Amino acid sequence: MRMWRPHPRPCLLLLIPLIFAAKAFANLQLPTRAENPARSSSQLPPPSEIPPLVDSTNEQTKTEQYTLSHERYEKAVAYSRAEYALYFVSYILSGVFLFLILRLGIAARFRDVAESASQTRWVQGLVFVPLLRLIVGLLALPIRIYWHRLSLQYEQSVQGWGSWFWDWTKGQLVILAIWLVLALILFAVMRLSPRRWWFYFWFPAIAIMIVLVVIIPLVVDPLFDKFEPLSNQHPDLVASVEKLTNRAGVPIPPERMFLMVASRKTNEINAYVTGLGASKRVVMWDTTLQKTTNDEALFVIGHELGHYVLGHILKGLVAGAAGLLVALYLLFRGLHWSLDRWGRDWKILGAEDWASLAVILLLLQFLLFFSSPAINWFSRMQEHAADVYGLEVIHGLTPNSEEVAAHAFQVMGELDLSDPNPPPFITFWLYSHPPVGERLVFAHTYDPWSKGEPPKYVK
Repeated sequence: MRMWRPHPRPCLLLLIPLIFAAKAFANLQLPTRAENPARSSSQLPPPSEIPPLVDSTNEQTKTEQYTLSHERYEKAVAYSRAEYALYFVSYILSGVFLFLILRLGIAARFRDVAESASQTRWVQGLVFVPLLRLIVGLLALPIRIYWHRLSLQYEQSVQGWGSWFWDWTKGQLVILAIWLVLALILFAVMRLSPRRWWFYFWFPAIAIMIVLVVIIPLVVDPLFDKFEPLSNQHPDLVASVEKLTNRAGVPIPPERMFLMVASRKTNEINAYVTGLGASKRVVMWDTTLQKTTNDEALFVIGHELGHYVLGHILKGLVAGAAGLLVALYLLFRGLHWSLDRWGRDWKILGAEDWASLAVILLLLQFLLFFSSPAINWFSRMQEHAADVYGLEVIHGLTPNSEEVAAHAFQVMGELDLSDPNPPPFITFWLYSHPPVGERLVFAHTYDPWSKGEPPKYVK
């Protein structure tokens, strides 16, 4: 629901299986900002003409566009531009690091260590994969540190360095476990079918992704944040949400609604839907409930309910599965091409050599980077659909629902320092949600009822 931002928890890598697969291997911390559509952000006035944040207590005020005070505008622009630059720099540096690991023979040395430890292939993997994971994680650490420093500087994060490093350590251990499972299966399949491993590996990979989508909300998320039933502190809100679910015809029991104690680590506001089957749940950050009105929080939940009702996690899994199959084939072709060209220089004996895992990581970097526009376009479409659903499901249940939703985006944008004018290329390449200025205007103007038109989702 929020703007694109890097997040330390690896569970967010599971939004789309292709993103998860590549990031679980490559350890890229991609942004997760939530921005949305309604009007071109390039139409926003310059900072000198931007009025202060509207007062939601004034019933005569209409939130017609995303507005910031001059000071807040300057901070939002500076913070966003710094993040954009760091995003591209992180990709470049990650690629350079992996290339140096190959060019300097580090991957080959790790393989030699693993082979000297045991003649058994899976034992070799248990030695090689942690060594490679360690060096990749340590090389990426300065980028992660700078990103957190940036969030502290702009008062988005309140997490101390000790807590941050502990989260980072836990994240590395989780990613290492994922690396081990995927790598051991991958290289076993490679040995069984050197020419078709890309296809046969697809089946266990998808199975693992589904299992992880199910268990991560139950096992991994609680390692990083505290969760409790939403009904414990906000029974009135749960009762209002039950009205939404009854109206939608999709029961989400109170035990599937959770409150995440985010205020210990961040000033940002957010909510999300996660899990699959028995682990599926709607999660509200406590910061969202602290900094928005009850009606605005209800719209946020309505948006997340839209993801739930419209089956976005399942659709993401299906789309990701198709994308992953294509990616695996491209990896197969790219791996053999790379080894034919540079394998001797890198001291890699073949595709089944453990050291070739570093080549796969490098190729994944390229694949994920150049597939980002398509992946983010898919995500933006889902987020827009969830916005429409949220607007429709609260219509008639909250007074002036369009203004409630528009002001919710205003509050979100101001608190999260959302870029008022993201360049079109940046929106195209990076944004998993439409820009917040567009999202706000859409919320303010979406009114099929007054035009005698049927709503799209909630009849």
